Amino acid sequence: MAELVRRTRMDRTGTPDLGGALETATAIDGPGTGWDLHELRHSGLTHLGEAGAGLLELMAKSRHRKAENLRRYFKPSPQAMRDLTALLGPGAELRR
Repeated sequence: MAELVRRTRMDRTGTPDLGGALETATAIDGPGTGWDLHELRHSGLTHLGEAGAGLLELMAKSRHRKAENLRRYFKPSPQAMRDLTALLGPGAELRR
């Protein structure tokens, strides 16, 4: 990422345009198809949640004060939901 920042154009305030750099680096289908910083935020919080971060940890990381606001960012995958459901299924006590 540091190399990407060094090659990134500066915005009007003289700071690196990291959003533009991220979009360029992830635009596999051409200009305008990459991620923006907001999408990266969504993805990061989802991955942290799927890795086991609790609600309070996710709220601290995202700086949300209300759980309702955090809910917009956390989108667990279908596999994560299956894994969670499996904790309650037959043999669950054997997995602990």
